[in-house]
Amino acid sequence: MSQFYRDMKPWLLIMLRRRQRFFIGALLALVTLLAGLALLGLSGWFITACALAGIALAAGLPVTLDIYVPGGGIRFFALLRTVARYAERLYNHNTVLTLLADLRYRVFGDLTRLDEATLKRRRASEWLSRLTSDIDTLDNLYLRLLIPPLVGLLSIFVISGFIAIWVPVLGGLIAAVLSVLWFVVTLGYAWLGFGNSHQQVSDQEELRRLVLDQVQASAELMSYQTNPWYRTRINQHEGQALSNQRQLAYKSAIGNALVLAVTGMLLVGVLWLGSFIVEAGHVSGPIIVMVVIAVLGINEVFTTLPNAFLKVGASYGAARRLNALSSIMNEAPSLALPDASHGHSVAFKNVSFRYPATAYSVLSETSFTLPAGERAVVTGISGVGKSTLANLVMGRISPSEGQVCVANCAPSNVTVESRAKNFALLTQQIDLFDGSLAANLRIANPEASDDQLWEALSQVALKDWVKQQPNQLMTQVGEKGQQLSGGQSRRVALARIFLRDPAVVLLDEPFAGVDAFTAMHIAKSLDHWLTGRTAIYFIHQVECPSLLPGVNYHWRLAGGKLNTDTLDNVGNNLS
Repeated sequence: MSQFYRDMKPWLLIMLRRRQRFFIGALLALVTLLAGLALLGLSGWFITACALAGIALAAGLPVTLDIYVPGGGIRFFALLRTVARYAERLYNHNTVLTLLADLRYRVFGDLTRLDEATLKRRRASEWLSRLTSDIDTLDNLYLRLLIPPLVGLLSIFVISGFIAIWVPVLGGLIAAVLSVLWFVVTLGYAWLGFGNSHQQVSDQEELRRLVLDQVQASAELMSYQTNPWYRTRINQHEGQALSNQRQLAYKSAIGNALVLAVTGMLLVGVLWLGSFIVEAGHVSGPIIVMVVIAVLGINEVFTTLPNAFLKVGASYGAARRLNALSSIMNEAPSLALPDASHGHSVAFKNVSFRYPATAYSVLSETSFTLPAGERAVVTGISGVGKSTLANLVMGRISPSEGQVCVANCAPSNVTVESRAKNFALLTQQIDLFDGSLAANLRIANPEASDDQLWEALSQVALKDWVKQQPNQLMTQVGEKGQQLSGGQSRRVALARIFLRDPAVVLLDEPFAGVDAFTAMHIAKSLDHWLTGRTAIYFIHQVECPSLLPGVNYHWRLAGGKLNTDTLDNVGNNLS
């Protein structure tokens, strides 16, 4: 139990920040329930009293009955129930959405502070589950696991206390039976369904992973004719998940049957005892009818509890996984790079890097120094580690051994804001969003004017093409930039960099996908723009030295080693 509390505590504390909303929501739910029970009880009493008065009048007996007060009470409780129900639904659902925003903000904030290496240790489907299904599972705490049992317990004491005013024996009996039932369908059912519901969340996550992997690897599965085998694997796991769900459904059905059976027997018991009480003349018949109908209505309190508490294990499992996310979160960086008018120096000191679960080092004892404001080119074949080197400079990953320094600071210890201001990286993977060209460009600089956008497009030789489009800057690029060619997409990404003012610029294959004339235009634009900035080009090989003006360092990356030389010594004078 103590472990359960420790794991759930961080998420309960988030909800307690909204405790005022919690108590108001619980009060509205309680008022709604009590108004409904009062409406049923008063209506039952009134109908019975009218019937008995009619029988007495038919028998010639004098009788008086005030129909105005109970009639007004019925109307009052009917209106109160309607208004309270509307307010409760509106208020509690607004609270749920607020809590959902709090939870997602907390989890997404944790994810943004993870470095790239940590993110790559798990599949994208797992991170998606953290942001969606796990948060949705925790979101059930408020509406299903906190409000209903609290309201149910309070209503038991209120109703039984009210009944005890007229019939103490029946009030005590109702309180005792319903309290035991409350504990059974809450704590008892939380224990009964804990294992199954905990397993259900794991089953759903694994099934989602298998299906996503099948979609992403569909070409490979078809090529190797392994689709039937993989589908069989999915079917087997799906069968296990369905079997577990059937067990949960079976236990839920038993819980609902238990609620109906206990409240039904309580109803019979109240009728039986009430008949003796009426016969003894302690209370009138309409009072007993009111008690019976109130007991019948209180059944509403318990109908949702068994199914809700069967899923406590799911909420606990979600909380543990999200706690694990927080536990692996990197220590928040606090350093800021100094302002620089001539770029920052970049230095590697015996840096080695190995990805998790790999047997070899991508980089091994790599050392170099690039002075501030200088330009270098790193060449090497695909997969040799150029992108890894760029990510180390950016601080997106941390070295396994050695030290990376930018302006005498470890990039991984620099704040996200300072890195965003001082670094710019053109990656091989281009991210464009479904929207206008202007909107995609302004991701780099939200305050950029249209003139600045046109200037950036001119620097990457896209201005003339955009001018020819009917909507010009408002041209839609499509999802993932599907309306653009590969070369155009890369140039849009490069134009984003021109809209910024970084001190260190890393360019991974900046001339890929463009013709020689366009590449030369981009090279001239870069030569002018890179003045006063530190720059590193990452390319496969130097095929056209004229595309790299101002580069004074040429480093070859092979076998995890970086071979450094000046350009004059390698036979390619790129200046």
